[in-house]
Amino acid sequence: MYQIGIDEAGRGPAIGPLVVCALGIPNSDTKFLAAIGAVDSKQITKKKREEISERIYLEAENRNWKIGIIVCKASRIDIERNKINLNKLEIELFKEAVYETGIKEKNGIVKADACDVNEQRFKERIRYALGAKWKDWEIHARHKMDSEEIIVGAASILAKVRRDKEIEKISDLLNLDVGSGYPSDPKTKEAVKKLVNSKTPNQYLRWSWATVKNAWNSTHDLPIPIREELGRTRIQSSLNEWSNTEM
Repeated sequence: MYQIGIDEAGRGPAIGPLVVCALGIPNSDTKFLAAIGAVDSKQITKKKREEISERIYLEAENRNWKIGIIVCKASRIDIERNKINLNKLEIELFKEAVYETGIKEKNGIVKADACDVNEQRFKERIRYALGAKWKDWEIHARHKMDSEEIIVGAASILAKVRRDKEIEKISDLLNLDVGSGYPSDPKTKEAVKKLVNSKTPNQYLRWSWATVKNAWNSTHDLPIPIREELGRTRIQSSLNEWSNTEM
């Protein structure tokens, strides 16, 4: 029987993707995760996370572990937030990550770090999202499960390492140190200011984030554009234009 741990990295940043990882292993292999040193990614250093991530991928090849990683770009986050909230988007990403593992077993246990204040609601939404083929799987969802369950802690490490790599890639492509991507990071704050100085904000920014909107508003007369499907953007009229329009 398999167990699947699911967690995310990058829910709050103003720059870069949200990454979700689902890790599936046979129940009997939990001891190998413990030997590797898998814990909540927040409890260990960047170097240690990278070492453990590499070990997990090596073990996955040898032990038929299943890994599903979804990299949700900033553009998708903005577009989806026009329709649903971030919690519902995460449910969709959790489902996609589980499907990405390719696990075919008819039953097992899914363990997810709940991002909703209501753990039961989060659990039921995961069950509904996974669909009928997963009806015989147990679903467990709790807050801080990444620090309580080794399988979820391991998933959090894989998600965090991938998110860090994506941020490094963005910094290289822009030739700009964007820091961690989190609004509290001074490097990120400075990067955001530079990345809004065009007709539209940079593609790697989350345009729907307050940090990005505030930086945009400080240098532009029009409100920040709205991202739409198929790479389109919708330009918003200024409040002054609305007030001067005849009724």
